Amino acid sequence: MSFRKVVRQSKFRHVFGQPVKTEQCYDDIRVSRVTWDSTFCAVNPAFVAIIVEASGGGAFLVLPLHKTGRIDKSYPTVCGHTGPVLDIDWCPHNDHVIASGSEDCTVMVWQIPENGLNQPLTEPVVVLEGHSKRVGIVTWHPTARNVLLSAGCDNVVLIWNVGTSEELYRLDGLHPDLIYSVSWSRDGARFCTACKDKSVRVIDPRRGTVVVEKERAHEGARPMRAIFLADGKIFTTGFSRMSERQLALWDLENLEEPMGLQELDSSNGALLPFYDPDTNVVYVCGKGDSSIRYFEITEEPPYIHFLNTFTSKEPQRGMGWMPKRGLDVSKCEIARFYKLHERKCEPIIMTVPRKSDLFQDDLYPDTAGPEAAMEAEEWVAGQTAGPVLVSLRQAYMPSKQRDLKVSRRNVLNEGRPSVAPAVPSTAAASPAAAAPARLSAPPALGTATAGSTAGGRLEEVLQEVAALRLLVTEQGQRISRLEEQLSRLENGHV
Repeated sequence: MSFRKVVRQSKFRHVFGQPVKTEQCYDDIRVSRVTWDSTFCAVNPAFVAIIVEASGGGAFLVLPLHKTGRIDKSYPTVCGHTGPVLDIDWCPHNDHVIASGSEDCTVMVWQIPENGLNQPLTEPVVVLEGHSKRVGIVTWHPTARNVLLSAGCDNVVLIWNVGTSEELYRLDGLHPDLIYSVSWSRDGARFCTACKDKSVRVIDPRRGTVVVEKERAHEGARPMRAIFLADGKIFTTGFSRMSERQLALWDLENLEEPMGLQELDSSNGALLPFYDPDTNVVYVCGKGDSSIRYFEITEEPPYIHFLNTFTSKEPQRGMGWMPKRGLDVSKCEIARFYKLHERKCEPIIMTVPRKSDLFQDDLYPDTAGPEAAMEAEEWVAGQTAGPVLVSLRQAYMPSKQRDLKVSRRNVLNEGRPSVAPAVPSTAAASPAAAAPARLSAPPALGTATAGSTAGGRLEEVLQEVAALRLLVTEQGQRISRLEEQLSRLENGHV
């Protein structure tokens, strides 16, 4: 009897990561040294924003994606905060709007000019004041316009209407300790939090209540994180009692035991999860690690399937994550990270190898677009809507080496010989000069222009045949005339 190992089939098994060339990195950037478990980087299809070291306050860089290479030390920054910036997040519905939270207890919303900054930006569009301690988390609502969530070290979650700069909801008393992370559900009806008391909570912000709570999701005392998946499950990263890093998947219907639990290693850096709802792949990046692990979440046990690891030499200080609509779909790119080193930002491209250059429908289902599904007032009134999806097919550009230039000329009307002028009757001509002109070969039926009908091609061929017959008749008449001239000349010499 023969035994063979059965390998689980997945189109993401061979995903590989590749850093870009040196000249495509962003060099000479003084990345922030604040001891806070933030990504320090936010990316959208137009800009990359990086929290940097700043004297006398807090600042972050905003660079157009194409501005690679060495960044001058005098390059303008967004520098309106009076304390270090802890977290930044781009608005999903406007690629020129970004929010920032700071140690100065404020949240600020900024409008970035079309082509980036040409002078320091010190005046925010909106200043949101409501926290009594530093603000460590800011995150936009995924489907409602102008709704922003902020969480501070005062253990309070505030939800704002940025359009009117008013406080919509103050969720106080739900968290007894520091909030490590906040993640909205895909439709924005609820959000989940990971807290220092080791509990994961799912909260309905409009009712101000905790829907479900899982105590001691991870036994370890180090920071943990929780994110909502597209199907309503929750994915968490944390530490075991023995300080081993863990991943877990939870079903809200049954929080007694995790659906899946995996232990990774015994490093001490907090794990930052990034989730792609279109492909159900979770990428896990550890602070201070030099690797990115990725896992596929499926419906069959063990639910969390390890795919592969991207490894580099330098440890990462932070990580940015490009939304799906900013990727190059013609190269089968399914994710792009912006890895922060001590002095630079390095893009890393995740690709699924495919032989075909055609648009890959299975890799790129419709994804969340930049259009908001509803206004802030509608969300407050109780409406719930999923993201407005867009197709990435319009962003597909075929590779240049496969381009084919098609000429739209009508081949049938070309190559027709013109009738030579008749020889004057007074001039003597030799028999060789009287040879008939060469006729063009009859055209092939398959050379008609694209889009013409069979009837149109037949009519063109008949017209060509008639023209050739006319040409033959004219040449025959010329030959007869020349023969008569030759005969008269010969009789005249006798």
